[in-house]
Amino acid sequence: MQCAAIIVAAGRGTRAGGDQPKQWQPLAGRRVIDWTVAAFQATPELDRIVVVLHADDLDRYDPPEGVEVTTGGAERSDSVRLGLDYLSATGFSYDSYVAIHDVARSCTKPAYVSYVLYELSQGPQRAVAPALPVTDALWIGQDGEVAGTRDRSGLFRAQTPQAFVFEDILAAHRAHAGPAADDVEVARAAGLPVRIIEGDENNLKITHAHDFARAEKILEFQMDIRLGNGYDVHRFGDGDHVVLCGVKIPHTRGLQGHSDADVGMHALTDAIYGALALGDIGRHFPPSDPQWKGAESHIFLRHAVELTRQKGFEFSNVDVTLICERPKIGPHAEAMQHALSTIMGLETSRISVKATTSERLGFTGREEGIAAQATATLVKT
Repeated sequence: MQCAAIIVAAGRGTRAGGDQPKQWQPLAGRRVIDWTVAAFQATPELDRIVVVLHADDLDRYDPPEGVEVTTGGAERSDSVRLGLDYLSATGFSYDSYVAIHDVARSCTKPAYVSYVLYELSQGPQRAVAPALPVTDALWIGQDGEVAGTRDRSGLFRAQTPQAFVFEDILAAHRAHAGPAADDVEVARAAGLPVRIIEGDENNLKITHAHDFARAEKILEFQMDIRLGNGYDVHRFGDGDHVVLCGVKIPHTRGLQGHSDADVGMHALTDAIYGALALGDIGRHFPPSDPQWKGAESHIFLRHAVELTRQKGFEFSNVDVTLICERPKIGPHAEAMQHALSTIMGLETSRISVKATTSERLGFTGREEGIAAQATATLVKT
């Protein structure tokens, strides 16, 4: 069964304030539309994603790979119909599923989209829509005063995405005249039963200016934050210096290793690979490959940093601890921070380099080598 999503993003959103439509306004480091599209991109059931934009906004949006764009209409219902027509014209199967979503619901989780599509697949209805029961008392207001009350029994607050068998909702929209509040209204006008499924209180629709602050708090708990740890050891051998975190330090002995044996940078690189679930240095730069013999470790670290940003992450902070009796690290820690900062493109305030001893215990205590451990925290941007 094919599944597609239509994200309606052609509205003007004037109630939200600001000098541009709400879908283009910043939210927690991204635009509203970027959060919404990213959630659908991360939904494994979806084969196609179509974003419906206002004609004036086409040059604002560079769609991510796999995301299609078409032009909307004057009303929301017009934009949905044009999105459905676009799917039909581009070979989408009539017996497939389509989820229709408002771009302003940028806190939607991928797992929730999957849940909606799953509920549609369970039948017997060919349409499902999430909603939350109304739990507050309802008043009728007039001139700023309470003029009456309403029974809240059986009332629900509608949400999106609303999911349908494609041929049903396509026919319903093509037959519908005039605006509609949502696609359930269109479906019911065509005689299509819609089953109510459980909504999500955090599936907020940004409508007014104060909704941005609430949405940002919700998204803080949805951020993809990765933590990786790295550990490395190199033994001492002949030499007159060691290289630690990119800094050459005079010493009575050198560190042995296939590359330049920068134990601190190796631990940090492995921490980054670990946060990305991409193994360790040996997977990317096998020691059996002679081209890496004697290589400077910044090559490995730069590779890990490039992968981090290619996958849409940025560094929150990194922390390196060097474990040795000698040489003394303190006088060189700041230089190490600056060296790592240059390689990683990260401000020094986010880079920690420190040292400890093992109280003369173990191989580091006997000054047989140096160990290092590192932690890297990555945040999806």
